[in-house]
Amino acid sequence: MSWRVTLPCTKAEAERIADSGDELFALHDTPPVLSADEPDEDKPEEWRLRAYFEEQPTTQDLILLRKLAPGEPVVEHLDEEDWVTMSQAGIEPIRAGRFFVHTPHYLADEDDGVIDFTVEAGLAFGTGQHATTKGCLEAIDKLGAEGLHFSNVADIGTGTGLLAFAAHRLWPEAKIVASDIDPVAVEVAEQNASLNAIPTGEGSGHVLLLTAAGLGHSLIANLKPFDLLIANILAGPLIDLAPGFAAALAPGGTMILSGLLDEQAERVAAAYEAEGLEVVDLGTGEWRVLRLARSA
Repeated sequence: MSWRVTLPCTKAEAERIADSGDELFALHDTPPVLSADEPDEDKPEEWRLRAYFEEQPTTQDLILLRKLAPGEPVVEHLDEEDWVTMSQAGIEPIRAGRFFVHTPHYLADEDDGVIDFTVEAGLAFGTGQHATTKGCLEAIDKLGAEGLHFSNVADIGTGTGLLAFAAHRLWPEAKIVASDIDPVAVEVAEQNASLNAIPTGEGSGHVLLLTAAGLGHSLIANLKPFDLLIANILAGPLIDLAPGFAAALAPGGTMILSGLLDEQAERVAAAYEAEGLEVVDLGTGEWRVLRLARSA
């Protein structure tokens, strides 16, 4: 048995879904799968949210979905369909530089130079579907293409772990710590690490996964300063965390920040310039990815 709920939404609402579904997921042992798409390219602001449930969605489920997209929900019972397969089928792979991210429904890209990651369907918005995740992957790929090397990396607000894993693929000897305030996200990252053969734990060549708010963990404190710090969160927290993030960046270090809209980019950049960092790239598009650096 499987169920699908479809709601109309705007593009902006679709892009916020990645950071807004935790309350819905917490209600279920098997979380629903969320996806969003643009049914008509001629109507770029008219998107739809689809939520796939293993069991019939409850009234509470529908209330929470309407908090994500306030349109009228359409509930369908999908007879004799495998709900995971069906939901995966609607989630297209993402290519970001050399990185190729997909659900198990799709085959890996085995072309030379492609760095492949697989993420389960229920984690769809962490696969790079969200513009900020894709943009961060592209920024990390660009660092590698420029020949830069990093030995001590932090991914703050790691979500599904993809950005830390991307750093590991490019700099496999680095010490990498990936943290998230949400313990469920850290569990997800651990599952994804196993799925993609990423070694976890402390030390060079491993990704250390931790539950922490910002830099607030003793193991993170012991690893500072970082020569690469990545944070894909939201504009407000990025501004609040600017003093601590800047202090945690080594001389000559690089910082990648995302989770902010174009109109927020200059305010976030100014907060870090006030801490002595230089803006290397303000990014482009509706969702920005900022690259900053500390002088050597």
